[in-house]
Amino acid sequence: MDSAFYEPTGQDTYVATAATVGPWSLDAQHGGPPSALAARALERHEADERQRLARVAVDILRPIPVGKLSVRTRLVRPGRRITLAEAVMEADGHEVMHARGWRIERPAGDVPEIVDGASAAPLPAAGNGEVPSIFTREPEGYLASIEWRFLPQDAIATHARYAQVRAAWTRPRIPLLPDEEPSPMSRALLVADSGSGVSAALQATEFIFINVDVTVVLPRDPAGDWLLLEAATTVGSDGAGLAMTRLSDQTGPCGRAWQTLLVAPR
Repeated sequence: MDSAFYEPTGQDTYVATAATVGPWSLDAQHGGPPSALAARALERHEADERQRLARVAVDILRPIPVGKLSVRTRLVRPGRRITLAEAVMEADGHEVMHARGWRIERPAGDVPEIVDGASAAPLPAAGNGEVPSIFTREPEGYLASIEWRFLPQDAIATHARYAQVRAAWTRPRIPLLPDEEPSPMSRALLVADSGSGVSAALQATEFIFINVDVTVVLPRDPAGDWLLLEAATTVGSDGAGLAMTRLSDQTGPCGRAWQTLLVAPR
């Protein structure tokens, strides 16, 4: 197993390791690692310690090759209370990803917390839920670089046409970059892009369901290494899908993620 998802090669340049390889092609990265790398750039560019990165929206313009990457970042809307930052990722002379993030000022006083639903399901010693087929196709790459503990599926909605919530606890086995602790947002984006896989509504051997974007909003920063993905996918007859994921740490819910999917027969 590689020691990290990326190796830095210079100022804002990186080489993706084999740990970034996604389930659809051996030549393309899973969306999680580059999204996490983009979040890192959004946080660090002209950083303001009074602010935290609360929302990131990522558009995946084309398959991201497993190789050299560069990231350039700018402030779209600087401000004391809110800042909008933008990161553009390039590979092989092409723009492959755009990401925008809102950095929001931390409050000077107390703010009452309103929690998104019930407490998270407890972390099991080992997963005993049904594993979606897409997780069993390739034993290497990104899927092998994340520890997955699937929970038993909720049996309330059993009709094949009804979206069902599926859940898995996740944590990375390796860091995003060598000898560096990822930020809470980077850690969330590293796994949130897998919501559509955790909640796979169709067989990966018969259909593709590739996300073209991912948006993560964190009302609070998650604590610890483990994140629970509770995800459901809806699919329309016109070839588009929507994966919606609730994110929780071991103390309870902390955010949400959304993905727009391209769905088609193989």
